[in-house]
Order: sequence, then structure tokens, then C-alpha cells
Amino acid sequence: MKLVVDASVALKWFFQDRADEADAAAALDILQGHVDGRHQLLQPAHFQAEVCAVLAREAPEAMRDNLRDLLNLSITTRDDELVMWRAMQLSADLGHHLFDTLYHALALETDDAVLITADLAYCRKAAALGRVQPLSTWSVN
Repeated sequence: MKLVVDASVALKWFFQDRADEADAAAALDILQGHVDGRHQLLQPAHFQAEVCAVLAREAPEAMRDNLRDLLNLSITTRDDELVMWRAMQLSADLGHHLFDTLYHALALETDDAVLITADLAYCRKAAALGRVQPLSTWSVN
């Protein structure tokens, strides 16, 4: 299964022990599926920078270890004209930030890929376009 996870999901991997971190078990299940080879994770070019920006702000004492862990995941990056064009269209059509629509564009432009996000506002806006699923509906194996 090909999955695009946005920063809202990936950050749960690092902040899983926070009491207010909803759906952390689902996010960890997706990560474990990638490690085990059950899922192929895909990312747009800005994914690592977006995750690192939050990690630097909220967990500066663990920045080096967190960066190393993130890079060691070897998530496939796709950054091409089709993805960028679709993201621009989504941003204009939905009135949503391009950085968020890049994740969905990647899922829409990759055969059999689905965006998993904890961003419920985006899910509501984009649900009719398909290939977007709220993290809260992920079935933990």
C-alpha cells in the first residue's frame, strides 16, 4: 500500500508520549508498516523541512536524534511538475495552503496512493476528490 503522510501524522511519531496526542497509535502503526515493508511511504519535497521546523521548536533538546531518525526512514520523495501543478490547482480550488495540498496532490498523482492526515479541516474540504483519509479512521493492526 502506498501512503502519503503529512507532517500532522509524522509528528505523532516523535510526540507519541504526550497526553494530548490523539491517534498516536494509528500513526505508529503506519510507521511500523513502513519499517516492516507493508506500506511504502511517499513524501513531497518539503516534508522533512516541515517536520523539522516543529521538532526544532518543540523538542530542541532532541533535534539531532530526531533528525537522524527522520532521515533514516528513507521515505521516497516525489517532486515533479505533475505533483506541483496538481497542488497549485488544489490550493486555488479549495482555498487551502499549497504546503498542505502538496501531500494530497502527491497521492492523487501516484497510482494507488492515499493521503493520511490528522488535519480534519483539510479532509472535509478535499473528501470529494478522493484518496484522502483521516488518521482517526486508520485501523491499527
